[in-house]
Parts: sequence; C-alpha cells; structure tokens
Amino acid sequence: MRPDRHARTMLPIPDRPGPGLTTYDAKDPATSYPPIEPLLPPEGAPNVVVILLDDVGFGASSVFGGPCRTPTAERLAAGGLRLNRFHTTALCAPTRQALLTGRNHHSVGMGSITETATSAPGNSSLRPNTKAPLALTLRLNGYSTAQFGKCHEVPVWQTSPMGPFDAWPTGGGGFEKFYGFIGGENNQWDPALYDGTTPIEPPATAEEGYHLTEDLVDHACAWVNQQKALMPDRPFFVYLAPGATHAPHHVAPEWIEKYRGRFDDGWDVQRERTFARQRELGVVPADAELTARHDEIPAWSEMPEDLRPVLARQMETYAGFLEHTDTEVGRLIDTLEDLGILDDTIVYYIIGDNGASAEGTVNGAFNEMANFNGMAALETPEFMRSKIDEFGSPASYNHYSVGWAWAMDTPLQWTKQVASHWGGTRNGTVVHWPRGIEEAGGLRSQFTHVIDIAPTILEAAGIPEPTSVNGVLQSPMEGTSMLYAFGDAEAPERHDLQYFEMFGNRGVYHRGWSAVTKHRTPWVMTGAAVPAFDDDLWELYDGGSDFSQAHDLAAERPEVLARLQRLWLIEATKYNVLPMDDRVAERIEPSLAGRPTLVHGDSQLFYPGMGRLSENSVVSMKNRSFSLTAEIDAPASGARGVIIAQGGRFGGWSLFVRDGRLVFAYNVLGIHLYTTASDTSLPSGTHQVRMEFAYDGGGLGKGGGVTLYHDGTDVGTGRIEFTQPLVFSADETTDIGYESGTPVSPDYSARESAFTGRIHWVQLDVGAEDDDHFISPEERLRVAMARQ
Repeated sequence: MRPDRHARTMLPIPDRPGPGLTTYDAKDPATSYPPIEPLLPPEGAPNVVVILLDDVGFGASSVFGGPCRTPTAERLAAGGLRLNRFHTTALCAPTRQALLTGRNHHSVGMGSITETATSAPGNSSLRPNTKAPLALTLRLNGYSTAQFGKCHEVPVWQTSPMGPFDAWPTGGGGFEKFYGFIGGENNQWDPALYDGTTPIEPPATAEEGYHLTEDLVDHACAWVNQQKALMPDRPFFVYLAPGATHAPHHVAPEWIEKYRGRFDDGWDVQRERTFARQRELGVVPADAELTARHDEIPAWSEMPEDLRPVLARQMETYAGFLEHTDTEVGRLIDTLEDLGILDDTIVYYIIGDNGASAEGTVNGAFNEMANFNGMAALETPEFMRSKIDEFGSPASYNHYSVGWAWAMDTPLQWTKQVASHWGGTRNGTVVHWPRGIEEAGGLRSQFTHVIDIAPTILEAAGIPEPTSVNGVLQSPMEGTSMLYAFGDAEAPERHDLQYFEMFGNRGVYHRGWSAVTKHRTPWVMTGAAVPAFDDDLWELYDGGSDFSQAHDLAAERPEVLARLQRLWLIEATKYNVLPMDDRVAERIEPSLAGRPTLVHGDSQLFYPGMGRLSENSVVSMKNRSFSLTAEIDAPASGARGVIIAQGGRFGGWSLFVRDGRLVFAYNVLGIHLYTTASDTSLPSGTHQVRMEFAYDGGGLGKGGGVTLYHDGTDVGTGRIEFTQPLVFSADETTDIGYESGTPVSPDYSARESAFTGRIHWVQLDVGAEDDDHFISPEERLRVAMARQ
C-alpha cells in the first residue's frame, strides 16, 4: 500500500503545488508537470452504507426475535454481526444529528426535535460549525455522498423554499445528492419531496402504485449504479433513512394481510412469545428477564373487548409496514451484490432511531394528529371500529396503541422518548463487512452508542478526524470507534460512560451500571402533572447481570446510585444538557420557546406560485380570529380551483372556488369538515374575495363564525364548531393557487386544484376583524413593507 500524500486533518485539503522549473515555452522538452489526480480517500477505504429505520423497538424485528419478518436484516446478520447493546437517544432528530456528527445530541443543539427547539444551546436545533458532519468530512476526503429519505435536522425557521440551506443535506450537510423529505414524518402515499433543495411532486399516485419507501430505494439504487459506472475507483457514502416505520403506518393491504390474526392474543402474550424467541436466538443472555408491565400501560384484558379487533389490526398494519420496509432495503443490498461490491462495503443496519413509539395513545389512532392537538377523545371506539378496514390506506394517518409499542420493546422497560430506560434507547443493529469482519453470524455485546458510528467509519477508511473544516477549528468527536470489537467478541468495551436525557427522562451508564429516572410519560401530550426534577425517583441497575433492567438495586446500593447521579450531573453540564426542559406543548409555540420565527407580525402577503410553505413559514391563525383576502381575475368561462390552502385531508383549511361559488372549508383532523359557500356566483373580471373567521374565544380549539365577501359585500355565512389548536400537519404545507399533497376538501383532487383564473395576491390577517372587508393598495403596501 502506497503512503497517503495528503494532510487530511485540515479540510478542504490545501492545494500545495510543488516547486520546480517553469519553462517559457510549453514545447520546451524540459516542460514537465505531474499528472492531475482526483482526490481520493486512502487506498482501501471501503464504501459505506448506513440504513436507519424509524421508530422500531428492540423486540420488533425477527432478526432480534420479534414478530415482524425482516429477511434482509437476517441475511446481513448471517454474514456479519448483531449488536445487542447498541443505543440511541430516545428520539428521532437527536439520534440523527448524533449519528451524522459523532457527537452527543445536546452538543450539536438537538436536545429534542426541531419543532420544540428553544434558545438554550443544547436545545436550539443549531449544529455548531465546530462540529462538522461526517458526510462533509468524507466528501472532502474524496468520497461520493448521497442521502435518501428523512432529514429532521433543519431548524424549523429554515425550512421554507428560501432556506437558508446551511442545515440541509446538500447545503452544509456534506451530501452531494439528497432525495427525500424535511421534517419528522411524511405521508407514505403522498409525500412532500425534495430533490436537493427543490420541492417536487411524487412521480405517481397511490392509485398508480406509488409508495415512498419504494421511491427512495429506487433512487438509491439508481444513484449507486451510476456512481460505480462513472467513478468505479471512488468509494461512496450512502445514508438511507426511510420514513418507515414512523407513523403514519402506511402499506398496501397484501402486506397487512400476511399478519391477519397473528396478534389477536394481545400485547402481553406477544411479549412472552418474543422473549422466548430472543432467548432461543441468543440475542439476549440466557439469564435475562422479561420486565414487568407498568401500571400506566393497560393489560390486553383491560381493553374493551369490542375494541380489540381494531387494536390487533393496528399491529397487523405495523408488522406489514416493517416487513415491506425491510424487503425494500433488500433491493439496495441486492444492487451492491450485483455490482460485486457488497464485501467491500460497510453496511450499518440500525433497526430504529429510538424505541417503539408510544405516541399513538392507549387506544391507538386513525389520525395521530388528534393526540398532538390534545383532541384524541374525538376518535371514539365507535369511530375507530368504523375505520378498521382503512388502517394503512391513503385514507388513514394511523398509529398503534401504547401497548404494542411496549411489546415491540421486549424485554425492556418503556418506549420512545423515555431516555432513562433501555426500551427508549436500545435498538437492535446489524453490521456487515466481510472484508473487515471475519466472524459471520456473530454477536457483539459491548456497550455502544450511535455517536460511535462516525469515528468507526473514519477509522475503517483510514481518515483522521479533522482538526479544521472550512477554516473553523473542530472540537473532537465524542463517540468511540467500534472497530476494536469487530474482530473480538471478548474485547473490553471502550465506550463505558454515556449520559441520556429527553424531556427530563434521564439516566447515565458507567462501566456496567445504569442509574435512571423516568420523569414524564410520552403519550400524555397535554395537561400532565409532572414532578419537580428533584422529586424524581431514581432507579439503579447492574448491567453485568441484568440485561433488561429488571431489578432495581437503588435501595440495596445507595452509594453506587449517589455516585452515578453525580456523574450524570457532571456529564449533563459538560454536554449542554442543562437546563432540562420538560415542557412539550409550550415549546411548540416559538414565542414561548424562544426560537426565531420566519414570519413576524399579524399579516402575511402571498403571491401566486408560492407554495410548499411549511407551517412554520406561515403566520399562525390558530385560536384567534383571522381573515383571508385575495384579488383575483375570474375568466368569463368561470373560475375554479384553490386560491390558498394550508394542511390537507387530515387537518387544515382551504379557500377555493367550486361551481362558480366561493367556498371556505375547515377540516378538523379528517373527522369533521365544515364548509361555507357563497350564496351567489363569482362574476367574471377582477374582484376581491374575502373570508372572515370570528373566533368564539374562551380557550384553545374553539369554534367561530365564517363570513364570505365579494368586493366587500356579504355573500354567505357559516359556522365552524371547533378548530385545531396546535398543529395542522407534520408534512402538509401552504400553497397559493394550487394545493400540493392531499386536499383539505374532497370537493376536488389536489392534483387538479390549480386555480383557472389569475391570482394577483392573497393576504392573511390574524387578530381583529376588518370592518371595511376590503384591502386598499396602501394597506397591501404596509403589509409588504412590514415583512422586509
């Protein structure tokens, strides 16, 4: 192997031309220059594929003993290693930022998800430029880099089509190619997609056979084939992060039907079955114990008998979704094998970015946005039973029950968001690299964490951690390379100290021992009474003899607990965990959280062609009166289509023209649709149309009256009984002159929603009603100037 001539600790690697003779005439025989050579990583650097699934618990996949078939994971495990003590952060965006930087999530500003960011450094959602991402380091060392799927690391005030794009994958993220979505989740049948930073529409509809996971893998396979065809000597880094299996659990019926009847016995029985299979496979030690069910999680026998078929269907849907996802991942692995490069590729298959999600409430959800708005009671058992055959379909935005999340974390305690216990943070992981791992089908039980992946990849590639990137001095990575354990199952673990924290749920691991305290319950979104941090009850576990945290030793070993509690505080101070913040709903509101907002004031002016505006890119009109005014040209043949819409079929509002009449539709969670139409047709020519909503007041989510106007004249009234108080959607957007994604109203198809006339402008005003019902040019100018 020839020596590497590059000084790779300073990135970009400086161009340093060697001195030598410069001739006057290029035809002079003495003219000689070294050949131009492309920058490549050190010789022997492997390809890297990191696959990160979403919201999969330790006990869900068959490769770790679960009921959901994962043949691709099993195939990779047979030729590689299972890691049964691999840990994440307990929540998606924090795990992803930690994975992509090799630093703890608070160190890179991602103490929670971007939607709940605050001004505190550990929770700001801003990655310091002293902590460059892995993809950038690899790209500046000669790797080709591509990301496909979910990106949940962009601060919400930077998610508009105007950026800035520093935190986007192809902006400052280091990826040359990005195809996927920005945010925490997406509709698998009709996603909001980006190619780089350009918003695009899905290439087909659900009716035409479209599914997001399949689309992502199609693009990943095509990119890998092209990269190897054009740059066979250059290794690549591919990061595949499908939205699966985060809610909504969307998959075709044939995948769901494969599991019909499999979960009729409920979650308590399923945990027993999974645990037996885990012991049989050896993915848990022979002396491991199945942890008990907490009182906050109901037993299957406690659930209403007439609701149980719905609950079983929720789990059938999820299992089909996970198997479908794993099968799609298999197509990427097949591509690597067909190209003859699988043995030279490190494949990390991380089966979940946190524990299974318990955000679907005790009864589960047909539309998970109901719980996020504190309105889960709208989904009555009768309503759920009426929807049993629609779970997983384009008509649903579904999630499963808390009990299934608990079962999918077998044999561990708790779930996603609970960073204190292993149920929230331990995820089964497979690593496959035949050229670097001699033992096929092995098991590794050293404690590892998601921040260890970046330093492992750099060590495997022979690339040093950079000390400077783009002129900025870099802080060291906080993870520990796992490479030492690849060849030795008995090697002493090197990552022996790790803190955990999420919304006050916290703990610390040190040399086998873990001290933990659960502070709040993840599925209780509003109205929860949480204790003071100093009143939290701590537990103590000896991981050397207690794999699943089944036996609390706090009373028996108080001196060990005290030492670990102090150690947690030291680590929390070191990595910007403090101040802890257990607020949830309050942090959704930017003014309460202390984060920037893109939009200021109580008015916003829109122009035709604007679209794909995230909810954080539009002034909020929730829980208050508001008005919409638009100046339009209606053709003589009659106008039709959307003037402005926010959200979609699972929650949102739309102002549109149907059959020549102005219509305002307000959709509450896809359960209640309130429609107000004008009494008279809209005449042709240039006109101002206006809608006013007079909020009842008296609290959150109340109703109000709707009035429609043509050129200041009242042309129709209606009423909305109640509204969504916190959020319309996690993935739908605001569009002017059309509607992307799913339609708010079933009166039109989103793909046929374009306004047939001309829209000059649309203005959204919140607060007091306008007595004039007409906006003057001077007023429009004032709004425009206020936005500067």
